[in-house]
Amino acid sequence: MRIDLDGRSALVTGSTRGIGHAVARALATCGASVVVNGRSVEAVTAATASLADSVPGARFSGVAGDVTSPDEVRAVVERAPEIDILVCNAAVFDWSGFFETDDATWLRHFEINVMAAVRLARAYMPGMLARDRGRIVLIASEAGLNVPADMIHYGVSKAAEIALARGLAELTAGTAVTVNTVLPGPTASSNAEEFLSDHASKTGIAREEAEAHLIGAIRPTSLLKRLATVDEVANMVAYACSPLASATNGAALRAEGGILRHFG
Repeated sequence: MRIDLDGRSALVTGSTRGIGHAVARALATCGASVVVNGRSVEAVTAATASLADSVPGARFSGVAGDVTSPDEVRAVVERAPEIDILVCNAAVFDWSGFFETDDATWLRHFEINVMAAVRLARAYMPGMLARDRGRIVLIASEAGLNVPADMIHYGVSKAAEIALARGLAELTAGTAVTVNTVLPGPTASSNAEEFLSDHASKTGIAREEAEAHLIGAIRPTSLLKRLATVDEVANMVAYACSPLASATNGAALRAEGGILRHFG
């Protein structure tokens, strides 16, 4: 089985680092031309150069813009007006108890985790439907189905993201456009080393034990028993973006290491 995205154009939000960066690299490796997005020109320029080095011959361009801003979303769409693949990866999360989480934090999570995808889908889906070709993937989280007590605001925003994708998929009935979510679990992203070292220091354990200890503490049902890699998540996204996933629509695709115990 070979994923061939030759001739396809993709926009990946929040792709200057972490999962988004890995997704941009995976899509380009499969032949897509990829628009890299982040909030600052400097971060986008650096990420685009890094990706170009890692995938020789691939086609990358960069568009800076804060996708929580309606005006900046419009500017992004003006710079990249027609795409075949939209991956909404830009996200925010923080650890805070329910009673300590204020309205501003709730609204910030919904602005970036939900409304950014709403605005981008509203801009790009009509063209995909008119061309009868397209893929939209929202990077949600297993926390949307398994809402954690220590970050309820995040889990609720990710549950809304999963629901949004399912609703958008209903609009694609009878077409060759699909909308899906991918659900990562705890993932070794760009700040993982610092985070694990901090966890080891706070808990008084050896650094080499920190990853297993953390997973056991926050996600004891994990079958993977380690952090997923960004490439493991990106592989699932690349499949969902491909012609091979033509019968996968409205789905929540798991890349969470077996944390979720329920079927389906």
